[in-house]
Amino acid sequence: MEQGSSDYDPGHQGHVEQELATKMLQIQSKRFYLDVKQNRRGRFIKVAEIGADGRRSQIFLALSTAAEFRDHLSAFSEYYSSLGPPNPDNVPEDGKLKSEMMMKDNRRYYLDLKENARGRFLRVSQTITRGGPRSQVAIPAQGMIEFRDALTDLLDEFTQDEHAYKHDLPEGNQMHVDNKNFYFDIGQNNRGVYMRISEVKTNFRTAITLPEKSWPRFRDILADYCDKLNKPPGSQGPGGGQGAVRGRARSAPISRTSWLATILNKIPGQV
Repeated sequence: MEQGSSDYDPGHQGHVEQELATKMLQIQSKRFYLDVKQNRRGRFIKVAEIGADGRRSQIFLALSTAAEFRDHLSAFSEYYSSLGPPNPDNVPEDGKLKSEMMMKDNRRYYLDLKENARGRFLRVSQTITRGGPRSQVAIPAQGMIEFRDALTDLLDEFTQDEHAYKHDLPEGNQMHVDNKNFYFDIGQNNRGVYMRISEVKTNFRTAITLPEKSWPRFRDILADYCDKLNKPPGSQGPGGGQGAVRGRARSAPISRTSWLATILNKIPGQV
């Protein structure tokens, strides 16, 4: 069998991952792990191949790509079943018997049913358009049906509510005020999208979490306070005139388009 090795994940590196489920398959001398994972961008499947010599190869599939791959596995299996016994005198020069290609965002996946001196196998190669190493796994042809069935089980379990997950969430943000740092991180879990605001200074850290449905109201309250503090001295405000804000020295005006309101306005679907 051909093997490739890569630990490079172009779409998910640098993000905290949560493992939701895993399946292990033993196909001939190889072990395959199918792991359903989740990070701030959503859910995906990591396919890892462990060879008899311990060499590890892996590719990453969005759930929609995994579903397309599952369908290709059925077609490749049918084609493989239609082939007669291997004939060393009638093997294509490059060893390819059947090929397909899938595309997802900036990734391409090349599926090649191949034959060499050790047998027939499906090589799945993942590349990215902006460069970087190619990663690939090789599935023995006899195991394609077993692989497809395991993938189907995971997809049936984890794609039912995939539509509820939002992809391409805004990147986190931060600001420094006096001796404090404030961090704004957008994430999601099975209850939906949220923002975690953390206040950090020496030997001290605290945080609040705001569910997405509260953001517009939170922003409006903040903007209202910004407007009130920006009113020039002597202007009349509801219920208090120039004494509406007592005991505070006015410093630089606070703009309605403050840092937090700006962050909230970046979130898709907010008004």
